[in-house]
Amino acid sequence: MASLAGRAAIITGASQGLGLAIARAFVQAGADVILCARDAETLVTARDDVAMLAVGAQRVIAVQADISQTMDVNRVVATAQEAFEHVHILVNNAGIYGPKGLLEQTNWDDWVRAIEVNLLGSVLMCRAVLPHFKAQRYGKIVQLSGGGATNPLPRLSAYAASKAAVVRLAETLAAEVQPWHIDVNAIAPGALNTRMLTEVLEAGPDQVGLEFYERALKQKTHGGAGLESGARLAVFLASAASDGLTGKLLSAVWDPWENIPDHRADLQASDVYTLRRIVPKDRGFGWGERS
Repeated sequence: MASLAGRAAIITGASQGLGLAIARAFVQAGADVILCARDAETLVTARDDVAMLAVGAQRVIAVQADISQTMDVNRVVATAQEAFEHVHILVNNAGIYGPKGLLEQTNWDDWVRAIEVNLLGSVLMCRAVLPHFKAQRYGKIVQLSGGGATNPLPRLSAYAASKAAVVRLAETLAAEVQPWHIDVNAIAPGALNTRMLTEVLEAGPDQVGLEFYERALKQKTHGGAGLESGARLAVFLASAASDGLTGKLLSAVWDPWENIPDHRADLQASDVYTLRRIVPKDRGFGWGERS
């Protein structure tokens, strides 16, 4: 069944990679979509590709935009509101690796740029759609995270810091907007063979570190997690099937998210699938608590 029939979505970073895969999956699930990305040429190609999947009155619209710029963000959301009676879904997928190398040796402007795109761009998009979502008392925000959210990534400090931040942003925003029936969740899509993997290989072991480079090389050779798992999870989190599930970070690869609706009450009353601090007793140590 078309689980997103009658719904409209904004998808950032939708001209290639996972963003494009999510756009395809959304249209196949019945949604109208607005794709946005910085590069106009690849965006038009993506729009034409996704539009071929549309059926009947479904609409696929492309808006060239830099989501780190307030004027561009407002233009994207205004276009969505003009095109569709209601906007139901925001997918914050746009992201970059940023500078690669030791923290003190990276270019500062490049480091800041990664934060602007990965974190502040997500914040701007959320701020722009929230008045609309609150007015209709319903909405879905799907935030793309990454390995940097749960593990240190030496030599990719801007990326790691921004991806950890967007997960805590999702958790915090979820608590703020829950009274309006707005769900906010994050996705860890797994290791993907996209342009970002190519960036790592082109940077080489001197910049990204030998261990990370060798992992990337192995991934390139044997294949990554695949785009489909992340796209399917995005469809689930954008659909009515996940209503009430909010403030969670879900792995498209490792978590049995298809069965999560059966455990909704357990999840909402716990810190499962959230960022948290691990204390000694969590690992079986008999020390670490004040007497």
